[in-house]
Amino acid sequence: MNADFSRVLSLLRQEKGISQRRAAAALGISQALLSHYENGIREPGLNFVTKACDYYHVSADYLLGRSLSRDGAMIEAEELADASEGKEDMKGSMMAKLQKKLLVNTASVLFDLLGRTNNKEAVAHAGEYLSGALYQMFRLLYRAAGGNEGYFSTGCASFNMDIMSADMTLARVRYAKALEEYKGEYPPMDSQSLAEEYQGLSQSIAQVLHNADERVKKLEE
Repeated sequence: MNADFSRVLSLLRQEKGISQRRAAAALGISQALLSHYENGIREPGLNFVTKACDYYHVSADYLLGRSLSRDGAMIEAEELADASEGKEDMKGSMMAKLQKKLLVNTASVLFDLLGRTNNKEAVAHAGEYLSGALYQMFRLLYRAAGGNEGYFSTGCASFNMDIMSADMTLARVRYAKALEEYKGEYPPMDSQSLAEEYQGLSQSIAQVLHNADERVKKLEE
């Protein structure tokens, strides 16, 4: 049984707003055994998984962490909400809105360019790298807001030791390797071509790259 199972099992109970004792009684096991399941100390049998799915009205794939959809369906790209469209009413400061637009625009161009190469490995590793950065920013915010970090399956000790940065480094290495081994043609990448191909978005790319360069220059001084 994977680590996602215990995390999801615990979150479903908390979401339902019931105690371990009440959930255990409904599921036909002792509170101690349910506690072991929720903390990953013991692995349940198929009979318990079936009961838990029926009790919380979710699929086995969702309970086992194999799907983000409660009915077990695998989410397709076209089903995902696009935060870059129709969200001009985003709450917060103008700085937050600006940063969001800069990063969303730049990421959109990056994945469009990668998609045009059809280099699936590079696309996957770029996603892994960026999702690692977002994971860290989101988790630190979640922690600062007093959230229960049981929401995350990576333990606090590992996270505090910067394990996500190690994962990002590995993703970057694999991304570079995928690009190096690619035998096809790349789309034009000079500034003029980007400006012509991505009118309105190339300015965001230039700003993001400039900001990063300026930060690095200060480190080099």
